[in-house]
Amino acid sequence: MTAMKQTMHDFKIQVGCHSVTGNYRENNEDRVFSDPETGLFIVADGMGGQLAGEQASQMAVDIIPTRLKVRLGPAPNGDKAIAEVIRLSVLDANQQIIDLAARRIEFQSMGTTMVLALVHGKSVFIAGIGDSRAYHARGKRIDQRTVDHSLAQALVEAGTISAKDAKEHRFRNILWKYLGSKEVGNGPDVFVVDAAVGDRLVLASDGLTGVTSDADILRKVTDEPDAQKAAESLVALALQNDSRDNVSCITIYLD
Repeated sequence: MTAMKQTMHDFKIQVGCHSVTGNYRENNEDRVFSDPETGLFIVADGMGGQLAGEQASQMAVDIIPTRLKVRLGPAPNGDKAIAEVIRLSVLDANQQIIDLAARRIEFQSMGTTMVLALVHGKSVFIAGIGDSRAYHARGKRIDQRTVDHSLAQALVEAGTISAKDAKEHRFRNILWKYLGSKEVGNGPDVFVVDAAVGDRLVLASDGLTGVTSDADILRKVTDEPDAQKAAESLVALALQNDSRDNVSCITIYLD
């Protein structure tokens, strides 16, 4: 899916989306949402198995865009106002997932990660809960703009292990914060990027980032001028690297 539109933002956006079940799972609990017209993009990676994980990730990509649209209105003023709208919309999704899990026994263990990017005006707003990631590439540099909410990353922040050790740590896939948990608290931190023509954004589930280096992600979005082909190439690389999870990504080119 490649599209180019220009409305609520100052860029022509080319976007690619790709999501696969992968070689080891029976069903795909990942969900992606892409709307170049409004500049909103989301990757959600469901947890809880089978219908529970799929339900949680689907709720994330249904509720957040709906609540954002209502709250954004025609033209909110300033980065702080938009960041607050994002925070509240994510909190809405979190509460609805918690409420459904409490009502339905088949959904009681469900949760989902969530990473989003909103291109608005000259800015990109990025927020994440869990370990799905957002990357921002400019020129020959790539930066991870989200923080993993895993136990391994918590050990890194506590100074117990190194960032290098965290990549192979047994707790790297154990999340302490995700949509569907009370640990979400006041919602996600929202990071604001002053965007520029030529920037590349990548949103991805850990089925991709767990087996793909930052350097390879940068190379794919730098060398491939077509966003859809870049997304498909990144997913193919993750499968080639023996990813054992669902694999999903969105590539966003600002032109």
